[in-house]
Amino acid sequence: MKRMLWFSLGIAAGVLTTRKAREVAYRMTPAGAAENIGDAVRELATAVGSFGADVRDGMLQRQAELQATVAQRTGIELARSQDRVRSAS
Repeated sequence: MKRMLWFSLGIAAGVLTTRKAREVAYRMTPAGAAENIGDAVRELATAVGSFGADVRDGMLQRQAELQATVAQRTGIELARSQDRVRSAS
């Protein structure tokens, strides 16, 4: 019974080692390297796009805060006057 257990564990270890070795060997090939680079570029593009969206959201929020402050202090609604300027041009 013990021999069967150790035999089974040896087979499992051999299979796992073989699979891991194949993965490492594939990553060393030009196709594997290109796949890794492609994944990295995709991840970078996603991060840059997300950062840009966050910056735009923050910019719009800050602009709304500044317009509210100006409207409160001066009584002039900047959003309406800017819309008129944009529609005229």
